[in-house]
Amino acid sequence: MPWSKKRIPLSNIVGSSHRSGIAMTDRETAMILAAEDIRHLLSRGYPRTGVVRFASDHYRLETRDRYVLMRVVVEPKVAALRISKKIPCADIKDKEIMIDGYNVIIATESVILGEPIFLCDDGFIRDIRGVFRNYKNPVESVCRQVLEILSECEPDSVTFLFDAQISKSGMLARYIRGLLPKYSLSGDARTSKHVDFDLKHCGMIVATGDGNIIDEVRSVVDIPGCILEKLGKKACTI
Repeated sequence: MPWSKKRIPLSNIVGSSHRSGIAMTDRETAMILAAEDIRHLLSRGYPRTGVVRFASDHYRLETRDRYVLMRVVVEPKVAALRISKKIPCADIKDKEIMIDGYNVIIATESVILGEPIFLCDDGFIRDIRGVFRNYKNPVESVCRQVLEILSECEPDSVTFLFDAQISKSGMLARYIRGLLPKYSLSGDARTSKHVDFDLKHCGMIVATGDGNIIDEVRSVVDIPGCILEKLGKKACTI
């Protein structure tokens, strides 16, 4: 990977341990041991959800920690296939790309704001914000970071898709659509009631960190990961 895999302490991320029975100084160890157990059991074919629950219960992990493990730890065969689909940002030059709008922007916002970002087993970076807070539209600098790196990579066209069910998604789509010419980008930004379906069947390179979508497409680019590298920041690993 282009960025460091140096382990960043999880004690600053996972929060209070007052209900878990594990001292804060042991929290990182508990997460690492749970992840190792999960990987071992997944490699032997056990179902993922049950394995994560079993290991999390064993190490008395809290809800937030369990969610981190669900995001980070991936079955070895699935991880290998996803890694094989991942392309560098530079390889989108002269290509059509469809972007999972909220997925990319929320992860990019986490990178910029210094929120926890994890390098997952399948080679993609992911944040943990979506489940724990209601999302509001991003600040201008986040959108501009995404558009800037796209402009540097010179794709043939870009299409941003935003979930129509999310409040003010139409406003965000219009805002980004208006910025495209300023970054010498051709394309569109629009809302959809079936973003996942559209991405899975678009026939283009897809920008997303959503594993369910990655599994169904041919080529994927990790834009937040490219921005992370560009800014000289590091992702957490478990």
